[in-house]
Amino acid sequence: MRIGRNLEVRPLGGWVGCLGMILFSVVVSIVLTVVLNLIF
Repeated sequence: MRIGRNLEVRPLGGWVGCLGMILFSVVVSIVLTVVLNLIF
């Protein structure tokens, strides 16, 4: 996946990428829950 001219986004492989995606999804879900609770 290419964004812009010379910026290339590649998924990380191995356990580092797996752990990173799990941590990222957990953090995003927590942030979304807090934001939605503050709005509503």
